[in-house]
Amino acid sequence: MDLDYSPTDDAFRAEVRTWLEANLPQAMRDKVLNHKRLSRDDIANWHKLLGQKGWSVPAWPVEFGGPGWTEAQRHIWDAECGRIGAPPVLPFGVSMVAPVIMKYGNEEQKRRYLPRIRSGEDWWCQGYSEPGSGSDLASLRTRAVRDGDHYVVNGQKTWTTLGQHADMMFCLVRTDPAAKKQEGISFLLIDMKTPGITVRPIITLDEDHEVNEVFFEDVKVPVENLVGEENRGWTYAKYLLGHERTGIARVGASNRELAFLKTVALNQKKNGKPLLLDPVFAARVAAVEIELMALEVTAERVIASSSNGRGPGPEASMLKIKGTEIQQALTELMVDAVGPLAAPFDPAFLEGEHAHAAGGDDDAAPLAAYYFNYRKTSIYGGSNEIQKNIISQMILGI
Repeated sequence: MDLDYSPTDDAFRAEVRTWLEANLPQAMRDKVLNHKRLSRDDIANWHKLLGQKGWSVPAWPVEFGGPGWTEAQRHIWDAECGRIGAPPVLPFGVSMVAPVIMKYGNEEQKRRYLPRIRSGEDWWCQGYSEPGSGSDLASLRTRAVRDGDHYVVNGQKTWTTLGQHADMMFCLVRTDPAAKKQEGISFLLIDMKTPGITVRPIITLDEDHEVNEVFFEDVKVPVENLVGEENRGWTYAKYLLGHERTGIARVGASNRELAFLKTVALNQKKNGKPLLLDPVFAARVAAVEIELMALEVTAERVIASSSNGRGPGPEASMLKIKGTEIQQALTELMVDAVGPLAAPFDPAFLEGEHAHAAGGDDDAAPLAAYYFNYRKTSIYGGSNEIQKNIISQMILGI
């Protein structure tokens, strides 16, 4: 099943392109196109601007405040945002916890949280991974013990992306230690300002503070913040992970980065000729481009097949694997293209309005950090090795 494009989709594409050209701040666009780091305010302000237009939640149904776009229109939106260099809308609220609340939350949770996610008023983070519980997520040990009208939470989460900025966390906790490990987990919504929560930074290979450890010490969470039923959180977690893995494919952004790579390779010389004309390098670029074209078609099919409301299935694992492999291949080719110009890596190149590389090449300045950062993509959201197991078991029946 493929996406069905109608004659009105061209008009929709023109509307989106015109609005993005008129409303995307040039400073944000420059940061994205030049691989510089976005600030908290950049991300939050762009989300709020989209929320005012009604475009911050492209996949949401109208009943929850979404634009009611077709699958084809959502694909067009992703492609146009990627082309122009729009900052990504953080997925944690919009495309991860929100679908869970819509499907499994009660009416009060829908009324309370969904409008604030849509507007960008609340910044969400994900409390899944723990030390020793990454790919084997069901082995998590963070405990939540019922005490009257509260749960008391103790434990630790790790790799919590942008948790230092978050207002809320959706968190997997163990509520029945005697049950089988998948059957004793619950899904809690936790206010990050609650006493007893400590956020400690983890500085990554690119010398950025993007991820964190989060510690819970006797943190009291109201019972009404439980989503769905107690000890059914594993079902909700798997539903959420399908949405996360679909979004990780990032086809629109990869198309933009492919164009950037070609520009860089045209400007770099090998034996007096543009690097892009070198047969070996050109073949590597062509191989990635073919893979990206195939990924785009596959993504369209997965989006179309999940339009029945059941959510993404195990096919999302294919998008996660191939999408992240392509992202990593593009960053590798970028660094290879600029060669030693990427070597003098300094995080200062990624900050401020005047970033320059020691070699005098502004394009090259951020590429080493960009390459380092994208080493993570084949690990987060469930490592690619685990995704291959899911495919073999749930699709191939092995």
